Amino acid sequence: MTRLPIFDNPLLLGFDHFEQVLDRVVKTSAEGYPPYNIEQTGEENLRITLAVAGFTMADLEVTTEDNQLVIRGRNAADDNDRVYLHRGIAARQFQRSFVLAEGIEVTSARLEDGLLHVDLFRPIPESQVKTIQIEKGAANGKRSNSTTIDLEADA
Repeated sequence: MTRLPIFDNPLLLGFDHFEQVLDRVVKTSAEGYPPYNIEQTGEENLRITLAVAGFTMADLEVTTEDNQLVIRGRNAADDNDRVYLHRGIAARQFQRSFVLAEGIEVTSARLEDGLLHVDLFRPIPESQVKTIQIEKGAANGKRSNSTTIDLEADA
């Protein structure tokens, strides 16, 4: 894996997971088949639509694996008895992966008019306030008085 220069910054501690996710995104973005759209269908809803003409429901598989949505297509049609003069409709197998953020849920998948629609639910995280106690340390390393400070963190 190639290390991205931004993650070499000493202020970014514990972001190794994000670097791995970005690496997966770069690998999967090079794929061009099948074409797809991603749209926002509501404040907390998304839809991924893939053009899968020629595939039936039995040829398609939608799974989630380690925060990844994986869509596979295997066209099992037997074309040995057909002679094509031109073949412009792709019938090759494919695998398309989408990295999902924490908390995103796949709610449904449906095949309609050659398009596979996968609906996602993305809850909007609430702002969280966490109080961190600050302790006063003695010169010899023993604890003494303590003070409390409020830090606001957006989840």
